[in-house]
Amino acid sequence: ARMSALVTRSCATSKVGGARRATNPLCLPSVVLGSRTASLRRQHQQQKHDVRANASVFVVNTPGGGHAVIGFHLAKQLAEQNHDVTIMVPGDEGSDKMNKEPFSRFDELRSMGVKTVWGSTSDCGACASGSYDVVVDNNGKDLDTCQPVIDWAVGQGAKQFLYVSSAGIYKPSVTPPHVEGDPVKESASHVSVENYLRSASVEESIFRPQYITGDANNKDCEEWFFDRIARGRPVPIPGDGMATTNVAQVEDMAKMMTLAVENDQAHGGLFNCVGDRGVTLNGLVELAAEAAGVDMADVKIINYDPEEVGVEGKKAFPFRYTYHFFSEPRAAVAKLGMTYERTLGDALKERWAAYKASGRAEKDMSFEMDDKIISAMTEKVAA
Repeated sequence: ARMSALVTRSCATSKVGGARRATNPLCLPSVVLGSRTASLRRQHQQQKHDVRANASVFVVNTPGGGHAVIGFHLAKQLAEQNHDVTIMVPGDEGSDKMNKEPFSRFDELRSMGVKTVWGSTSDCGACASGSYDVVVDNNGKDLDTCQPVIDWAVGQGAKQFLYVSSAGIYKPSVTPPHVEGDPVKESASHVSVENYLRSASVEESIFRPQYITGDANNKDCEEWFFDRIARGRPVPIPGDGMATTNVAQVEDMAKMMTLAVENDQAHGGLFNCVGDRGVTLNGLVELAAEAAGVDMADVKIINYDPEEVGVEGKKAFPFRYTYHFFSEPRAAVAKLGMTYERTLGDALKERWAAYKASGRAEKDMSFEMDDKIISAMTEKVAA
């Protein structure tokens, strides 16, 4: 009886025809044997992933916005794992958007054997070649866009569907960080996609990213801080600067998703696709200054209330600042054996080198809104 109290039955499930069935028909007992056993189990899962047979993967990659870089690095890492990868970008190959990163670097993918195609999410089959084991939607934010992709994936026999959702759907919490299973805003369009995918006849794996830094990103993140530090300008941060967020390295995000491909541990899984540590907004200024080799004694942070200075916070600052908006990757660490090798500070040093090499530090820029904030705060102090 005492032993049975320690035993739990583990009956993993998978979906067939929209329903769940046991994939462990014996329902073998598992016993909690301590951290060493858990560590060995994670190592075994990782080894199992490394020797898994190659999969054919179809990635629908957004033609704009910050998530585009996720698909680029995901395709790279999948190709490095010898998977057969096709990446499809909705729209026209001749679009001006394709002149920007990461699309301007698709030759790197093609040199690795990745097929690059353009088409429509309403008819993925028109640009597909053959059938695919795994389909990834790193594009759609609403059901109108995603449902045709999901239905096509199911119809052509996909075994697994990875969806890149958003951690922005979590409701603000007084007990951060956000973890998988926390309440979400039911009105958010991503939620309807997640719900539809859970009911579909394919094994789903859902990923919720936050802010992204990394090579080939076409949406400003650390650049906002670098623009000011490079010019010796004050850095205006709304609030008291102690709100915590999460900035993930895109290489880590792609790694997490790669670990999930054809991995039973990822079936039916929800994963916060984020870094392993949070960072305060004022802390981001410090990390950016350190990356640029600038002493913080020479960097002035101005914390302010947007309403008091008469600016719209969303336009003045690229991060959420009114509450602690950060998630932890607990599910990926526990189920996928996700590990992190490099700190955000080290990643930003690499990004600073790229920033300098791009010539952006020498470009003329307008800081009209910054100047309005600085002027208002100077008058407030003088008063």
